[in-house]
Amino acid sequence: DWDDIPPSSALEVISEEEAIQIIAEPLLPIRSSTLRDYVDHSETLEKLVHLGVDLSQVEKRQKAGQLILTLDFEKDVKKILLFLKDVGLEDNQLGPFLTKNPYILGEDLEALETRVAYLKSKKFGKSEIAQMVSRAPYLLLFSVERLDNRLGFFKNELGLSVKKTKNLVIRLPRLLTGKLEPVKENLQVCQIELGFQRNEIQQIVYKTPKILTASKKRLKQTFDYLHNIMGIPHRMLTRFPQVFNSKLLRIRERHMFLEFLGRAQYDPAQPSYISLDQLVSLPDEVFCTEIAKASMQDFENFLKTL
Repeated sequence: DWDDIPPSSALEVISEEEAIQIIAEPLLPIRSSTLRDYVDHSETLEKLVHLGVDLSQVEKRQKAGQLILTLDFEKDVKKILLFLKDVGLEDNQLGPFLTKNPYILGEDLEALETRVAYLKSKKFGKSEIAQMVSRAPYLLLFSVERLDNRLGFFKNELGLSVKKTKNLVIRLPRLLTGKLEPVKENLQVCQIELGFQRNEIQQIVYKTPKILTASKKRLKQTFDYLHNIMGIPHRMLTRFPQVFNSKLLRIRERHMFLEFLGRAQYDPAQPSYISLDQLVSLPDEVFCTEIAKASMQDFENFLKTL
């Protein structure tokens, strides 16, 4: 997943420490294939397991296993746990969080506090910060400069107000942690290949931030079907951009069924108008009875003919 790449700096800091620590602690079993083998010898590992950290996942992460083996629970780990609780993570979130981001245990506490202070200075509320950190576990590994550049990028690139930029990243915090290339490419696709205006892209992204990280191929295919086959104009797609988060198969099956029934009317000026939202978001039963005015059985029989 593109947002699951920790910053390389976190790894670099670790490797130096490791070098010193590994020489200093030859008491652990020398050859071992898994962290589990160390649990009996390490109070730190034992306590992390007790917290709910999944060691089998941690050891899949580059250098995370070595990092954890060098840490002392009382001296290194405890302060980070207290910090995370202070940020607003609940006890039951700590294990899953550290499973995803064990690297935070090797970070400098002051640096972490500076990053949280930065977010607070940008008027992110306490519960918003907690939500962002739990949903984008690598968030606090990034420097203030990087976070600032990111917020600036989305504000300027999309022409959003400070408030709207903030709202955007609260809803999709991995925009701050993931790579920017795919985001830039998706913005290009929307403008150049799909033909949306800048102000339309702004509205689309603000309503459904996920579009920034969606697969380009899927975006294009969905647009092609909605616009060129169903005849939906750009302004309607701008009003209901959540349609891009739907599976193309679902859109196609429902549209073809409505067409078969003579009910595929997507023009708001017409009395039998069906909004894109109704087309994609309703469960099958409701879609059939309320929109298609048909039974589930009719729909299932129709799908067999496709």
